[in-house]
Amino acid sequence: MRDPEELERRVAELERRVRDAVGTPGPRFRGIRKRASWGIGDLPWYDIARGSDPDKDEWRGHARGVIAIGDFATGFLAVGGLSRGVFAFGGLAAGLVTFGGLSVGLLGAVGGLAIGALAMGGGAVGGVAVGGAAAGYYACGGAAVGEHATGGLRRDTEAEIFFAEHGLPCGPTRRMRP
Repeated sequence: MRDPEELERRVAELERRVRDAVGTPGPRFRGIRKRASWGIGDLPWYDIARGSDPDKDEWRGHARGVIAIGDFATGFLAVGGLSRGVFAFGGLAAGLVTFGGLSVGLLGAVGGLAIGALAMGGGAVGGVAVGGAAAGYYACGGAAVGEHATGGLRRDTEAEIFFAEHGLPCGPTRRMRP
């Protein structure tokens, strides 16, 4: 049997090693909050809100500013998990011109699933749609459906001319290597 002092010394050494490996116990990660003191009207020039803020009882940050970066972002230029703005970038992006996993843009949308006047993505729905699966008035893709569609299912000469004239990656200019 070992002596109690040696056991206490070994336990203290093991606790020190665990603390060094895992980190000291303490408050969870606190988010980042930065906001410009000046802006346009009530909107600050920039607002950054990432992570939790226990003082305000927020689990996620909501940034609102001309330039907004956060878990939720609303602004002229919005970057975040869920972003809304004139130019929006994020997992779920909505606005005028958007880039994201699910992208909904009035003028243009680029993303995994893109919905907009000009939509480009894995799945694209819009007036002009380019993607793996595309649906639109002018559509180009592996599975393209629409008034003027070209792709794996059918070839439409007017669609091929439209995409070639506008420099979009579809139509007779796209060739496969032998």
